[in-house]
Amino acid sequence: MLEPKVVLFLASVLFCCGVYGVLSRRHLIMMLMSLELMLNAINIMLVTFSRHWAGKGAGLVGAHSGQFFTLMVMAVAAAEVGIGLAFIVAIYRRKHTADADAAAELKG
Repeated sequence: MLEPKVVLFLASVLFCCGVYGVLSRRHLIMMLMSLELMLNAINIMLVTFSRHWAGKGAGLVGAHSGQFFTLMVMAVAAAEVGIGLAFIVAIYRRKHTADADAAAELKG
């Protein structure tokens, strides 16, 4: 089994890659994929903390709370992808591009 430090380091690298993708990309689908990468990194961290605390005698609820939160994050991520893709399709139909600047022009 891997040490929690190693897993948390790898998850933080994955999260930083997602942040870089959101900040540097202009294409909306790439930004959405980078957000999903960030959410997956958070899920890895939650499960790592849950496994770490399970060995400390945290009780049944404390030992599995990270996994419960991970399931909730996955449900929110699925809803976010559905709504996000619907917005991207609507922007593409109107502006014929999936650039983030095209979405900014839809204000007001």
